[in-house]
Amino acid sequence: MQALLRRVAVGLAVACLGPVVVSAQSPTEVPRTPWGMPQLDGVWDFRTLTPFERPEEYGDRAFLTEEEAAALEQGAVGRNQAADEAPAQRTEAGGSIGAYNQFWMDFGTKVVEERRTSLVIDPANGRRPPMMPEARNRGGGGGSFGTAPLEQIEDLSFFDRCIGTMGLPIYPTAYNNNIQLFQTPDHVVMFIEMMNDIRVIPLDRRPHGEVRQWMGDSRGHWEGNTLVVETTHFDRRLTLVGASRNARLVERFTRVSPEILAYEYTVEDSTVWERPWTALQSLRKSDAPVFEYACHEGNYAAANMLAGARMDESAARAGR
Repeated sequence: MQALLRRVAVGLAVACLGPVVVSAQSPTEVPRTPWGMPQLDGVWDFRTLTPFERPEEYGDRAFLTEEEAAALEQGAVGRNQAADEAPAQRTEAGGSIGAYNQFWMDFGTKVVEERRTSLVIDPANGRRPPMMPEARNRGGGGGSFGTAPLEQIEDLSFFDRCIGTMGLPIYPTAYNNNIQLFQTPDHVVMFIEMMNDIRVIPLDRRPHGEVRQWMGDSRGHWEGNTLVVETTHFDRRLTLVGASRNARLVERFTRVSPEILAYEYTVEDSTVWERPWTALQSLRKSDAPVFEYACHEGNYAAANMLAGARMDESAARAGR
């Protein structure tokens, strides 16, 4: 009976998946959906050793040599191996435990395919444009990596409060650099591993709404084989790239091979930068699942940081 039930379940699963199955592809042919568009479904890994902005040491050089790229990649492999083999770090009571050690980091072991010296491709110097005077004069942020006083929960950063995201725009950082895309003729849905955010992107040419939203208001359309997504009406700053809630984000997804999805985005924000800027990122197909990002389960960090600030104030008043 159990074997029969298994066969029935498999048959139903195949029947349900039938509409989204694509025909066999050659090693270089881009998979397509039954309705003819490039297939974007699946889990995509956006880790990279390529820095966001070009380090000054490279000057005007837009590309690494093969030898330089190989050295960077081998160095990353070596660091990962050393971290795996190192004994657990020990800290005396009362000492600083610091931030995460190398064990927790996952920057990847590859530079982008073109061996560029930065993800930023415009301006040509590989760095974001100069900031507007009023943006330069804004105070720094608070939280565990800032210096501002912690008076209330909103003084902590979005990431301290486990409500940040790697999906506005897609931006590689220290870990959890994965997204999963779901695709229909009318919508694309993006599930972002860090921190479990979901973007629903209509493709039916409906106009933007007027209500500001946490993930912005996204609208997508196809230009040939490229999915173009415009997002406006943000209800918060785009913390990772430094844009304000007034930003306009234009993203372009182009599947250039069975294994690579080219992801280009342009940020326009005249309240922060003198001109728009553009970055280009490689998303690599992954067979690994996206995991739950249980950021706040048993996490007392926010309460402890605020309590520590009150203890500092009490000590200061007492002259200690």
